[in-house]
Amino acid sequence: MRILAVDTALGACSVAVIEGERTLAHRFVLMERGHAEALAPMVQETVRAAGMEFADVDRLAVTTGPGTFTGQRVGIAFMRGLRVALNKPLVGITTLDAMAAAALEESGGNSAAAIHDARRGEAYLGILSRDAILLPPTLVVLDDVPAQISRFAMGDVALAGTAAETTAQTMGSRAQLTSIRQPDAFWVAHLAARSAEPAEPPQPLYLRAPDAKLPAAS
Repeated sequence: MRILAVDTALGACSVAVIEGERTLAHRFVLMERGHAEALAPMVQETVRAAGMEFADVDRLAVTTGPGTFTGQRVGIAFMRGLRVALNKPLVGITTLDAMAAAALEESGGNSAAAIHDARRGEAYLGILSRDAILLPPTLVVLDDVPAQISRFAMGDVALAGTAAETTAQTMGSRAQLTSIRQPDAFWVAHLAARSAEPAEPPQPLYLRAPDAKLPAAS
């Protein structure tokens, strides 16, 4: 099964095409803004590098969040358009699951936590084991992250995300700090390959209301 996956939800823009365990093409660029302008050319380049046409794709995948309000919507809107144009299933994967999966692979451990600094003294937290979601994406107080990890995960825990270093300093020897700080479409694709085909297209995952407010009606 050939899977085309993208991520634009946080501080990077990435695209991957995989077939089974083979990586056909992969692009990853750290990027705080400009995802909307970068995504379409990057997708076209990656599909071309994979030596295939869009019609050859069997399944699509995209990160749903949590993430930035604009970043989440860029990736989802683009892939929902491809879903309609290609008539292919589109799987949604959370940013935290993608980072935790990468941390599991890098560390070789049995559990991983993805912690993204959501500002205002809060964090987005998700915890995976090798065969289960131990804690789905949740908004928590940043200072409470170590206690939450201890509650849901036993033994050493691999840490990923922008708040991983801060958490590792508090957790001490239990923490295995990995290099993973952003989600990557490579892991979005691999998680999508293991997922059931969805009945409906994915929706953005918002754990907190956006900072931007619409102007009040006059």
